[in-house]
This record gives sequence, C-alpha cells and structure tokens, in this order.
Amino acid sequence: MASLSDRLDHLLGVKAAEPLAADFDITTVEDLLRHYPHRYATQGAELGDTRPPEGAHITMVATVVKADVVSFKSRSGKMLRTVLSSDTQRVEATFFNPHKVAHAIKPGVRAMFSGTAKYFREQLQLTHPSYLILPTGDGEPTVGGRVRGSGELAGMARSTQGADSGIDMEIFDRELIPIYPSTRDVETWTIARCVRQVLDQLDVVPDPLPEATRRELDLIDLDEALRLVHQPESKRDVDRARERLRFDEALALQLVLAQRRHAVDERVAPSCPPHADGLAAAFDAELPFTLTDGQLAVAEEISADLSRPHPMNRLLQGEVGSGKTIVALRAMLQVIDSGRQCALLAPTEVLAAQHARSMRKMLGSLATAGELGAAEHATRIALLTGSMTVGQKRAALNETLVGDAGIVIGTHALIQDNVEFFDLGMIVVDEQHRFGVEQRDALRGRARDGSSPHVLVMTATPIPRTIAMTVLGDLETSTLRELPRGRSPIVSNVVSASEKPAWVDRAWARICEEVAEGRQAYVVCSRIGDGDDEGDGDPGDLDLDDFFTAGTGSEQVAQPKKAKAPGKAKAKKQGEAPQTAAAVAVYEQLQVGPLSSVRVGLLHGRLPSDEKDAVMAAFNAGDIDVLVCTTVVEVGVDVPNATVMVILDADRFGVSQLHQLRGRVGRGAHQGLCILITASRPESPPHRRLTAVAGTNDGFELAQLDLAQRREGDVLGVAQSGTTTTLRLLSLLDHEDVIETARSLAHRVVAEDPGLANHPGLASMVTAGLDAEGVRYLEKS
Repeated sequence: MASLSDRLDHLLGVKAAEPLAADFDITTVEDLLRHYPHRYATQGAELGDTRPPEGAHITMVATVVKADVVSFKSRSGKMLRTVLSSDTQRVEATFFNPHKVAHAIKPGVRAMFSGTAKYFREQLQLTHPSYLILPTGDGEPTVGGRVRGSGELAGMARSTQGADSGIDMEIFDRELIPIYPSTRDVETWTIARCVRQVLDQLDVVPDPLPEATRRELDLIDLDEALRLVHQPESKRDVDRARERLRFDEALALQLVLAQRRHAVDERVAPSCPPHADGLAAAFDAELPFTLTDGQLAVAEEISADLSRPHPMNRLLQGEVGSGKTIVALRAMLQVIDSGRQCALLAPTEVLAAQHARSMRKMLGSLATAGELGAAEHATRIALLTGSMTVGQKRAALNETLVGDAGIVIGTHALIQDNVEFFDLGMIVVDEQHRFGVEQRDALRGRARDGSSPHVLVMTATPIPRTIAMTVLGDLETSTLRELPRGRSPIVSNVVSASEKPAWVDRAWARICEEVAEGRQAYVVCSRIGDGDDEGDGDPGDLDLDDFFTAGTGSEQVAQPKKAKAPGKAKAKKQGEAPQTAAAVAVYEQLQVGPLSSVRVGLLHGRLPSDEKDAVMAAFNAGDIDVLVCTTVVEVGVDVPNATVMVILDADRFGVSQLHQLRGRVGRGAHQGLCILITASRPESPPHRRLTAVAGTNDGFELAQLDLAQRREGDVLGVAQSGTTTTLRLLSLLDHEDVIETARSLAHRVVAEDPGLANHPGLASMVTAGLDAEGVRYLEKS
C-alpha cells in the first residue's frame, strides 16, 4: 500500500516516473494526485443541457451517424461532413483531406472528438477535430488492425499498441473521462494510467480538517475528494471533490497569512503617539484647505496604529487623486514628532522627485531645518536616487545617517546596503505593486535595536476584495473613495484611428484649444523609441503620420516626408511586431506637425536624472504646454493645470494602467479629458476593453474588470516572486465566499494555536496546498 509522501519511482518504476518529474516536477504520490484533470470528456449528456461558448475547447464521446464526402462550394477540393450523436446533442463535424479519414470516421463508429466549438445558425460545429476511435459493442476499437487517432488524441492511439498498451479501454464506458494538463512527452493518458495505478495502492488518506469543521462546512473528506476528482461517476462527484480541494487551497493561503499577521503583532515597534504641539500639529494649522471626511477617518486609523508598540501593517488604497499622499505625509510627521525617521519608497525617479518637490512645497518652512527662518519643529527631506551624482548621494546619505532628514524619499537606491538610518520608525511604499517582495522586505530590517518599523503601503490601483484577502491578507486595509471637493470626473473617449481619422485630427486641435486657454496636456506613448528599444526601427514601428494629418483645421504644415492618408497605418507583414508609436518620434513630428504652435517637451525613463527633473520642473511651472512622455508619469505626477491626455496605442496598456494615467489630468479646477486612440477595430476585444474603461471612473469597478481579464496569475504577483501560482482550483475572481470562510477559520485557529502545534494536519495542509517557494514568497510579501 502507499501514502501521499511515497516516491513515484518506487511505486511506478523509474521509466514512468522520470517524465513526470521532468515535465511537471511531479515526484510523489501527492504531487500526482494534485495534478487535477482540467476538464472531462463526456458521453454527451452534459452538452445537451449546456451549450459550450464559442471558441471553447471541448472533448466529447459520440457516435458517427452520418458521414458524406462533399465538394467545397467556392473552391476545388473535398471534405468529409459528418453528424455526431452525443446522447441528446447532435454536433456537426467537418474533416479536410477526406481520403485520410473517411475509412476511420464512418457511420456506427464510436470515438472521442476534441476541438474548438463554433456555431452556425445555432448549430454546434467542430472543424477538423482530433479523434480517437473507441470500442463498439463487440469491444473492437480498431480500424484496419490497429487503434486509430489523430491530432492531440493521436498519442492515445499510439499508446494502445503493444502488450503494455497504457490505456484501459474500459474507461471509455465511464460517464466522465478525465483529461489532464499534458505535454508531448507526458500525454493525458499516461497520467491517467499512473493515477489509476496509484489509487489502486493508496491507503486511506488522513484528513487534516477536523470532522466537526467538515460537518459545519458540508465538505467531504480528503480521501474521497482525491479519488472522486480523478474517477468521478457524475458531475456531482466532480463538484463535491473540487469544492473540498478548493477550500483546502484557500485555507492553506489564509493560514500562512494569519500566522504572518500574528507574527507581526508579536514584534516590537516604536510607539509614536500624536503630539499636541509638534510638527504634525503645526502642519495641520497651516493647511490651506479642509481634509475630506474620508481622509480624516483614515488618518485616525493610521494614527491609532502608530501609537501602538507593535508595527502597523496597513494598506491605503484609493482612487486616483483621492489624497493618499497628504494622509501619508501627516502620518510621517506624527512619527517624526516621536524622534524617528520615515522612508518613502517610490517606483520611479520621476515619482520620487515629484514627491520630494510636492512635500517640500506643502511643508514650506517646516521642511527647512537648519536653515535661516526655519520653523520651530522643522525637519528636512532628503532625496536619494540611483542616477544622482556622487556628491548628491553623499549629502543625502549623511543627512539620513545623522538623522537630520526626517523624511528620506528614494527609489530602489534606498534598499542598498550603504544606506543607514539614524532611527527608522516608518516605511511608506508608494504603488506597492511595482516592487518585488524581496525589495519591500529589505527596508524592514533597518530599524534600531531589533525593532520593526511601521509599514504603510499605498496604491491608486484599487484592489478587489478577494485579492486583499489573499495576497495582502495580512494587511489592515483603509480605503479612500471620496475625491477632494471641487474635483470634476474625467471624461474619456475612445477614438479608432482607422475608422475615424478626422477624430484623431480633432484630438490634436483640442489640445491646441486647451493650451490657448492657458492649460496643458500630456501625449502618452507605450515605448521610448530612442534606438534602444527592442525592435526599434523595424517595419513594425508606427509612423506618426498614422495618427495625425499634416495640420490642424485648414492650416497645413510642411512635413519632413510625404504624409499618408489620415489614420491609415502601414501594412503589417505576417510575423512582424505590432505597430506602435514611439515617444521620441511623436515628439519630433508633433513639433513640426499639428502642435507646431505650442511648446512641446519630452520625458521618458532613459533621460539623465537632471534632465528629467528639468523637464518636470518646466512642465510644473507652465513653461512646457504639451508633454510627450511614456508611462513615467503614470503615478504621483501632479500638475493641476493639465486638462487633456491623449494616449496613443491605448490598447497596448492595461486597464489599471489606463485608469492611473488619465488620473494625471483634471486635478485642478477644470474638467479633465482623456482621449484613447487605438488602431483596433470597434468590434474587437481590445476596443471593447477601452470602451469599458472610458465608461466609468470607478477604479474599483475597473479593478474587477482587470481581474476578470487577467485572471489570477499576474495579479498574485507571481512574476515578482519568480514562481508560478500554486492555485489549481481556487479562483480569486469567482470564489470570494470560499476565501472569506477559509479566512475566518484560519484566524480562529491561529489565534488559539499560532504555530499550529496542536493542529498538525492543518500545518501539513499549508505545505501541501502551497509549494515551498510560494510559502516563502507569501511570508515576505
């Protein structure tokens, strides 16, 4: 008999086990049994009740009831047109090259078919599906003396040859036939055979969930779930098995997060209660505006956290322009009043410099400690970025080390080993999703005497509740939904460059009109195009003539080359990269084209630091009317006079990124306008996505849309951790109730037994539900 921890090479033999280890890292019985089927072939009863969506990959078992070789109507050649009977459902299947398949696909033949679902006049169709001939009533599955198969199912047919066929043909008598994630070398039927051998030898699997919990949640036991998910007799078996295994995944995640939250609560942090006559109070007294009710409520939550002798671990999320920065600044001043320092980690040099400028401006004389005329409780703000000169870095490092700088703002440069703080009491991470978990964790060890600094992470990308309960489940969450008083919602429009070229011209004209009224604009591009871009200069690049004509209105401007028809992109040859507009080319052509009458500037990430600072300072001061840029302005840039943003190749950006970008306009007294220009067709999915973005300013609604489109993989941050997600059945989009239930149970258990010493089964569930890398990733995040 076998247990979950047994090695497969001992049970199945080296020849069978080695390919599983090589292709899927499956080495133990548990690894194999948690390689669940991703779909099931059926005898057709399910298809009679539920129509598969257009484009879905379906696998079904059916009998051929009609097969005719017919000629194509519009061209030479013939095809085999068949009708398949799958219980209550009839499916039309068409095969090309009929001379190769007609001898196998004929009336009376029973086979497994696999292909992409299509509909014509409401009739379900398959075009040239893969097939595997199955036994008929006499048990004979062969055609011409051997089993026949094609396409992705040909491997099943091959594996039936010889004495050790590898396929138990009796499995096709089952109502549901498991289809596994597979590779060319490890086909689904190889996996099915190995699973069958293992289950035949498997002892009863001990259940880590207490029986009372299973009864309370109406879950089957683990042994039954593992057997039913691989060998179900009905759809209900599949549902019950997945329900249990899905809950295990959710609970494993929540146990890790609950333990981590408990560990944070056990650490010691500097208590930083508010001071009635300190720097924070002086700042509040000089504020020229009134904070919103939401800002005041969140500020109270953060202030209470900072007053505790345990580290704050809070997420501050809010709409673009909702005032997160000033809430964070007030919290930092409270920490400085207690004699501690604060570090603000920003993802880009542009944003770091913007934070330094805006905070110095907001604090005024309160940020000029050591200078003539400084306020009584003044501090200093230091800026540290990678591209600063040696002298600038040395000065910033010294202010940080001796404690003169109460607020140290920087990029990844803050994480370097040579950065030492006098007494770090709080870390603020802006746009937390831009940092890897190791990077965010690096600052936590910089506090004095083994204490832990308070941590506030901020994001203007609203996070769906299911994500907050999982990846960020160890954080307390504060949310700002209310925009500052007087702020108007941004108007967004989608412009199809190919369908409405005149509208593209109108976009440039609108910018000129806004500038004439004394306002400013952004033009955002998806890449730099300075010669260092991958593929820069190849035929896939988009000429800017594709986005505007030679002039605005009736005025024509001389072009450096002959302009093409409005909105018509150059033909893209097969295999070439998608056409995109580059910021450098846009800048050059706008200057002599439709924006020749205004002052145009260029900003991108590869400019030297001092040049970037100079460009942003000029734009802030109003010396630049239109800023052509990349996504370096995506977060934190605050120029209230900017009212229009044109985003070229808008379909190249993600939902959250578009929402962030357009939040750069309309931050003052005037209405903001965002124009999303795309080469995609109106009926295409990218165009529909842009229309959805334009249709709402609700970042939380867009976050759900983003999650629905991207699913869980990259939202979980696996790209940052360098691992793949271990969630097999749990969907952060679809299973909020499961996650909520698991979270509640995990918190109850960990509150009573933090180390799970009295719950060895639950401790083992953590390692079973998540691989070791996943656990380490979550512990750092």
